[in-house]
Amino acid sequence: MAIYHFEAKVITRGTGRSVVAASAYASCSQIYNDYDGVQHDYTRKQGCVYSEIFLPTNAPTEWQDRAELWNAVEAAEKSKDSRLARELIVALPIEVGLDGWKSILKNFVQEQCVDKGMCADVSIHNTDGHNPHAHILLTVRPLDEKGKWQAKTQKEYLCKRGDEERGFTATEFKTAQADGWEKQYQYFVGKKKVYMTPSEAERSGYERASKNPKSTRFGRQNPICAEWNSEEQILSFRKAWEEAVNKSLEQKNIDARIDCRSFADRGIDEQPTIHEGVTARIIEQRGGVSDRCELNRQIRKDNVLLRQLKSLVKSLTEAAKEVVSVIAENLEKCREKSIFSLYELKHNEKLSADIQHSNTVTDLLLSRFNSVKKQISQKSSKAKKLRAEKDGLNVVNVFKRKQLSEQIETLQEEVDELKTEKAVLLSDMKCETEEDVSNIKKQCEQNDVYLKNISARNAQLAEQIKTDIFDFKATIADISPEDIPVIQEERSNFRDTMKSLWTKIQQQYGYRSNYDLLKAAKDEIDMGLGEYQPHIRKSIRKDLEQKRRQADEQQRHRKRRDEWER
Repeated sequence: MAIYHFEAKVITRGTGRSVVAASAYASCSQIYNDYDGVQHDYTRKQGCVYSEIFLPTNAPTEWQDRAELWNAVEAAEKSKDSRLARELIVALPIEVGLDGWKSILKNFVQEQCVDKGMCADVSIHNTDGHNPHAHILLTVRPLDEKGKWQAKTQKEYLCKRGDEERGFTATEFKTAQADGWEKQYQYFVGKKKVYMTPSEAERSGYERASKNPKSTRFGRQNPICAEWNSEEQILSFRKAWEEAVNKSLEQKNIDARIDCRSFADRGIDEQPTIHEGVTARIIEQRGGVSDRCELNRQIRKDNVLLRQLKSLVKSLTEAAKEVVSVIAENLEKCREKSIFSLYELKHNEKLSADIQHSNTVTDLLLSRFNSVKKQISQKSSKAKKLRAEKDGLNVVNVFKRKQLSEQIETLQEEVDELKTEKAVLLSDMKCETEEDVSNIKKQCEQNDVYLKNISARNAQLAEQIKTDIFDFKATIADISPEDIPVIQEERSNFRDTMKSLWTKIQQQYGYRSNYDLLKAAKDEIDMGLGEYQPHIRKSIRKDLEQKRRQADEQQRHRKRRDEWER
């Protein structure tokens, strides 16, 4: 069905990206990059069903060839961290088909981009029919009337007239100079360098220290560039895409609609899913379990449960306020949901601790591996120099040759020991060759990303638990005191036993299920809901002791790592 996905990002050399490579990837073509001499070949990539260049009227006609266009962009940017282009990635509605996608994109790109002076490179990807989307590459440097690139910024000189200081570009200064404005230069005032105008320096007889006039740090940005790079422009893009897609759906008499607003802006309490990406889907297709896909499945389950709970609360408020069974069932579902949420929170905390421990150990091994590798290189190089020195000695210089031989043997023994240690480190990291070490580094980086996702999810869970407990207590507070015993008795008909709760946990978490975590979660929720049980103190003490042991273990690992690094 039609969904809203609009992603805007900047292609910049500062992050190691190339707009030529981005265009070749999006169009599944082969383009040579004149800037760095790299041939980008994506002709074997599948899924590009349409690609086209859109140019404003003042752009050179030869830029209809994307290789010419993007190599011209690369050539215009001189800085090593230049912003080369903006890339928009938009989801396309499955309902309208390829012709509909072309129409939507052409209208959107022409009205929102080309008419404003941008050059656009549009490609549609539709690999499996389930995720059609488009890549839109846009230039970020405007063109003048002759089709030449304009400057993104102009140098702005800070000029002075009397006590007033103002910035002027080179063109503006020609006019301002006639009104008494002067540029400021550095002059020696004793041992210090002070900015002042030439007229002020001449009166005091100061000597100029620099020929460079005072100017603003970043210059004055081209107003067209400022508009294109503004947050308002991105918001305008997002709204315009929503309108373009909905207009197409309406013309084809399709009821589906998309909305560019967030869940919060639309008043939706459900948690949005995260972007899974190609890598995660490939893992799932190969029979594996992707952390991102697993997190999304859990979010969807929570949202389903949240919708069910909200539906129950609504029906309770509107039609069944006096029905004891409905109130009791709602309370038990709220309690059960809170238990499952707290279980997930505790499970995530334990998983985070394990991942952090794994990353710490891996960091130590990698650090030592790099140190050993460096030592091997240094000692081998030193031994090589000594051998060369020995070979160059006269045969009669026996003492010196013997001394060098001993040094070479000592270095060789040290190198052999280091190579043995290196092999042991590779074995500890479960790597067969040095090339496998890079995979270990990538895994650590993926773990860090996963830890951030878990942390964000835990914050959501903690907030949801607070909300559920508040709703539970508010519902109890609205019940008449004389009805409390009846409702509490009715609740026993809906309450799941520990065995039933454990079965549900096993169905959801499989081999990662932990009975002790479930028991601790149930006891904490019961205490938070005011349903205190005598055995809860022991359970809480056990949980606190477990957290204390984990903190001590992390502290010991940090200490060992610091000692190893020293």
